[in-house]
Amino acid sequence: MATITEEMLKEAEAQMHERMAVGPCAASACYDPQRGRIVVILTTDLELSFHPSLIQGLSAATSEDLSEIEVSPSGLGLHFPKIDEDIYLPALLQGALGSRQWMAGLMGKVGGSAKSEAKASASRENGKRGGRPKKVVA
Repeated sequence: MATITEEMLKEAEAQMHERMAVGPCAASACYDPQRGRIVVILTTDLELSFHPSLIQGLSAATSEDLSEIEVSPSGLGLHFPKIDEDIYLPALLQGALGSRQWMAGLMGKVGGSAKSEAKASASRENGKRGGRPKKVVA
């Protein structure tokens, strides 16, 4: 395990203060079970809400798991103590809902579920030609 030095701590604090100066922070957060959404009130008085299934680490959480949310002292993080999960607010505001691999999986689900007449027609034409070519194992 890596040791955290005093220099590393000061660098992290400097980055935190920079981040707090340029963007909104969380003032409060709660789970709204009626809407099935996490609601975050920002220091700019904007309200952000999202369905937990969109966030890596929260997608399988129950209402009970989400009933307690702690806002970090900096306002840059949300902590869910019942499931020991954390969300970094600046990443959330930039649309990062999880790791690249996890987000790619979400995108694949959306792309694969798209239904249009053009896609259906292309699939029928492909089927007439014998379907998708078999994968060649090297």
